Amino acid sequence: MFSHKPYLIAGPCSAESKEQMLEIANSFKNNDKVNMIRAGVWKPRSKPGNFEGRGEDALKWLQEVKEISGKKVCIEVATPEQIELALKYDIDAFWIGARSTVNPFTVQEIADALKGTNKPVLIKNPINPDVELWAGAIERIQRAGVKDIACIHRGFSSYDKSSIYRNKPNWAIPIELKRRYPSVPIYCDVSHICGNRTLLASMAQRALDLDLDGLMIETHPNPDAALSDAKQQITPAVLFEIIEELSIRKGIADDSVALTIGTKIEHLRQIMDSMDAEIVDLLAKRREIGEQLGDIKMENNMPIYQPERWRDIVESRTDWGTQNNFSEEFIRKVFELIHEDSIKHQMELSNEIKK
Repeated sequence: MFSHKPYLIAGPCSAESKEQMLEIANSFKNNDKVNMIRAGVWKPRSKPGNFEGRGEDALKWLQEVKEISGKKVCIEVATPEQIELALKYDIDAFWIGARSTVNPFTVQEIADALKGTNKPVLIKNPINPDVELWAGAIERIQRAGVKDIACIHRGFSSYDKSSIYRNKPNWAIPIELKRRYPSVPIYCDVSHICGNRTLLASMAQRALDLDLDGLMIETHPNPDAALSDAKQQITPAVLFEIIEELSIRKGIADDSVALTIGTKIEHLRQIMDSMDAEIVDLLAKRREIGEQLGDIKMENNMPIYQPERWRDIVESRTDWGTQNNFSEEFIRKVFELIHEDSIKHQMELSNEIKK
């Protein structure tokens, strides 16, 4: 099922009403770029009392969605009972959510319930950045006899509230998973990584630049009125615009291409480019924190340059660097530049305030 590349899965965070789902079906039926329609039927929420999905009613709507759109449909499942109901309504594929992947007991229950079904399964990364948990989920589903498996990279939760992303992409994890399981497609759930519709296009392009196999993008007829995750959903019209603007790179499509040196170099450069972009983002956030420190120093008539703090930085950072096989000289030079920029920036802000 997942042989096409880039594979696009789109649809609302939640199946909220029959009218909503039929509108989605009609929007997608003549678009050959959308390969599968997604919808949440049971919605695991952090706290009770919020919208938790329409359950079996939504499964009935999805039967009509399949008929109208001519496309396959997929839903999230978390229990054997949900799988049993989904099979009853002939849902084409299931995905295992991040909250389930993090628990091997839950994954094993799902795997046992899937034995003999031959339904394709997509596995989202666990909430925390643990490649072993993700790999373990793949192997449990494989041992259940499921042949058609794909993974979904949806980012990782973090206590860092300064990030522009809802979930940090931490690309090293899906890249490592791809190395271990080269035949398992990985799609990027850009909606859950971004948490903000304005960031979706750039994140989608970055995922394809890293040679991920496709995208999952939450799409709703009226995103602002959505009952869950409204800020990260887009209309079908906006989805089609994003798709048209994406640059599709050949990447490493098959063994013969993978053997060429030029393609390997290009693939690795794409990975490095993405990591460099994240480094620049981190430097910008570090500078913002430096500004806050500068404000505190000025308010309390403290000198901007703190020698003891700089000595601590040199000692700790060179230690971290040597643990990762960097020379002390290299790490010192890097942090000298960072520290000089921070001091210079704080002084410029101080001079502006004095004016």
